[in-house]
Amino acid sequence: MIRKILLGIGATIVLLIAVVLITVNLRWDRQFDAPFPTLAASTDPAVVARGRYLAYGPAHCAVCHAQPGNPAGALSGGRTFVIPPGTIRVPNLTPDSTTGIGRFSDGAIARMLRYGVRHDGRSAIPFMEFQAMSDADIVALLSFLRSQPAVRNSVPDHDYTLLGKAVMSFAIEPIGPSAPPPAESPPPGPTVERGAYLVDAISNCAGCHTQRDMATGAFTGARLAGGTPMETEAEKPIQVVPPNITADSNGRAALWTEDEFVARFHAGERIPGSPMPWVAFGRMSDDDLRAIYRYLRTTRSAT
Repeated sequence: MIRKILLGIGATIVLLIAVVLITVNLRWDRQFDAPFPTLAASTDPAVVARGRYLAYGPAHCAVCHAQPGNPAGALSGGRTFVIPPGTIRVPNLTPDSTTGIGRFSDGAIARMLRYGVRHDGRSAIPFMEFQAMSDADIVALLSFLRSQPAVRNSVPDHDYTLLGKAVMSFAIEPIGPSAPPPAESPPPGPTVERGAYLVDAISNCAGCHTQRDMATGAFTGARLAGGTPMETEAEKPIQVVPPNITADSNGRAALWTEDEFVARFHAGERIPGSPMPWVAFGRMSDDDLRAIYRYLRTTRSAT
């Protein structure tokens, strides 16, 4: 009798596993519907220059989309990240018509930035959280991306593990803006309003400086109060922890003066292979860095 019960339990477990595997393989590449923003690239030199500043500065696109070791190079993709959900490959953002964004419309790229929905309707990995980026800044990025020289560089798609497929099946869904995005970004200047916009909509500071589940990307800790340990990209990796950057007594916004904060960003990388995009953020204007500092001075880990 006991043997029959055990066999029955075993058969049930095998059946459940089979059902889960079948479901995962049917759902992991599911498609989502999201609107195509009616935004178009411009050839205005000032708009293109603004897009370049964003891509190589506060939005730090070049950190992942430029070739490793060449943070000022073409955004031709090719970097690879091996994480628990699988091997994630960074795509080519130059306007090549075969291997880059020349294949896609402005609306498709804008939808990717704002809603996290790829050109094929699948959800993107939530590494780029630009949902609240202003229309004007999306247009600036589009304009710069279209203006680059085309680079032929074919990048294979991501290769998900079983865990990754399960996460894509049940946990990852595109997240659009929580409120209507602004038409314009706050004007340049060292203001709290502009700092909040840069922190939340452009530089994605919470992405590293808040604890999160590394399998699903979900936030698990207090916003900006310190992140999940990471390894440096160095010959001998070490573990680093993104610090608290709020105005808490142990936060960087409380420990540094405004001038020290600005100087630290312009000083660049001190820990080899640091996950902090020091090169990109070091290109930011003093006004933008001061705006970020002044906003962080208004934050606490409970907010």
